[in-house]
Amino acid sequence: TEDPQRKLVLLKYLDGNYTNYMPGRARFHMVDFSLEILNTSREDRQLHEYIVSNGPEEKVWQIQLEVYEPVSHASIQVLGRASANGSCTITLNCTAERGDNVSYSWGSWDTSTLGLCSHNGSLLHLSYPLQNTSIACACTASNPVSRRVVTFNSSKCSYEQGGKFPVAHPALSSLSVPTPALQEKFLRC
Repeated sequence: TEDPQRKLVLLKYLDGNYTNYMPGRARFHMVDFSLEILNTSREDRQLHEYIVSNGPEEKVWQIQLEVYEPVSHASIQVLGRASANGSCTITLNCTAERGDNVSYSWGSWDTSTLGLCSHNGSLLHLSYPLQNTSIACACTASNPVSRRVVTFNSSKCSYEQGGKFPVAHPALSSLSVPTPALQEKFLRC
């Protein structure tokens, strides 16, 4: 015979009383019947059930938890740099060491370079006049549970081999939003 699909019961509500099968990891709110999932891990990527019985009626919600590994350290690599016709052209690549479903976006805290730095995706192609003394672009590597920000600062356009770019302002190089190991999930039923 086939093995039945394994399901983990999170909580059962029966005629005004409930049993939480995962105390400390699931929180039930009787006011609105919402269920809050806490402290998830990758092992929680399985089918769960939330059962509410009220009189002769029973409702069963099947929940597939999405659990993400947070984004770890992000860095910017200079892939190419050239100057020609009074312009500087630089190609940058932003990557995170680890993380699930990581997306990348570029921007700037400096409104004068915001248009140059605005882009979605890990690669940024910068082209700006040589008279600009400094360009600062920030890459945000993010997923649904965390984000990391790293900044690229360029003060000259001399050619440099690809490699990790030394960030001029270390205080801005690793800004991160503190998040728990894995983000809490909220489910409304």
